[in-house]
Amino acid sequence: MSPFPSVQPPSPAPRGTVSGSVWRAPGMPLLVAMTVLAFSGYAALLPVAPLWAVQGGAGSVGAGLVNGVLMLFTVLTQLVVPTALRRLGWAPVLVAGMLLLGLPSAALGLSDGLLPVLVISAVRGLGFGVVTVTGSAIVAELVEPERRGAAIGAYGLAIAGPQVLLLSAGPWVVEQLGYGLVFALGVLPALGVVPAVLLSRRLEHVPEATERAPYLRLLRPMALLLAVTLAGGALITFMAQMSSSAALSTVALLLLTVAAAVARWRVGALADRFGPRPFLWPLVLLTGAGMAVVAWAVRDPQATAVVALLLGAALVGTSYGGLQNLTLVLSFRAVSRPHYGSASAVWNIGFDAGTGLGAVVVGMVAAGSSFTTAMLVAAGVSLLTLPLALLRRGPGEG
Repeated sequence: MSPFPSVQPPSPAPRGTVSGSVWRAPGMPLLVAMTVLAFSGYAALLPVAPLWAVQGGAGSVGAGLVNGVLMLFTVLTQLVVPTALRRLGWAPVLVAGMLLLGLPSAALGLSDGLLPVLVISAVRGLGFGVVTVTGSAIVAELVEPERRGAAIGAYGLAIAGPQVLLLSAGPWVVEQLGYGLVFALGVLPALGVVPAVLLSRRLEHVPEATERAPYLRLLRPMALLLAVTLAGGALITFMAQMSSSAALSTVALLLLTVAAAVARWRVGALADRFGPRPFLWPLVLLTGAGMAVVAWAVRDPQATAVVALLLGAALVGTSYGGLQNLTLVLSFRAVSRPHYGSASAVWNIGFDAGTGLGAVVVGMVAAGSSFTTAMLVAAGVSLLTLPLALLRRGPGEG
């Protein structure tokens, strides 16, 4: 028998029992600072590193591999982060993650050859794997369950802010100012060592797990997340290549990231009040619809349908952000406190595996046919998860 009681979905807190903003919860300002620095470096390079490889002669498959390799090493690292936290403690793991994500970015300017770019992406993936698992696990530790959806929304805004400013503007910055500035922004995570060390002092009390994590309970939210991040990852990686203008790519990515930020923030409070389930299936349908609209918009490589592309990006962005929040809430509800790290790892594997598959698979489909076909494939993958979204709650889920 497990020494820990089964976790039941928390009931919404009565009005007045929980007070104060989640932004001011002890430790949250440090987490926000660390997260903003980490994701600034990540977001700046996500659409630009593939373009750098294309400048060096890589095709669409090679460009897709840049972010695919980043996510492959991210996922491999995420598998071992819970064990590393138990054996090494929070401070060494957090510091290593910030340095591995940031410092290699300075070397990108040395070569635009595909192999060097892939090696740097792999090393950065090691750091990103640490940052993603620890960040979402810390949210669950800092804020009580009754406000966890709102806290995840706040954490999501800390992630989305750099993406709104840097991810969407990346192609434009390269076109106007060159690659050097973007590579410098990629080093910003290294500055996150300071808040990481301070934050780690609040986390050494986290209890250790004494039994195996209930991974089967986590498969449903992971699959839902994987499908929507496959779609989002495809748009982030290939928007600049499948759009007929850099300015349009910038606006479309801006819409995607803003919609994702707002959805991830606002749906958190709704999940705290009503539970995640009522919002899952509409967001899955929205992903499929948005990708179908994008597919139609890019059917002519020389004349992108502007309104359709922007509409599709906004629709996918809404589902992309909303499902990120809801699936993380589901994951934490499915486990007891000692397994928050494992739940965070599984959730992040779903997120980054989806992003990586969106880069590699969609790139391969596009190379063999067209971006329109590739977008429709991504839409179909999302719709395959609709039965999971319609399921009534399983053990430990809300």
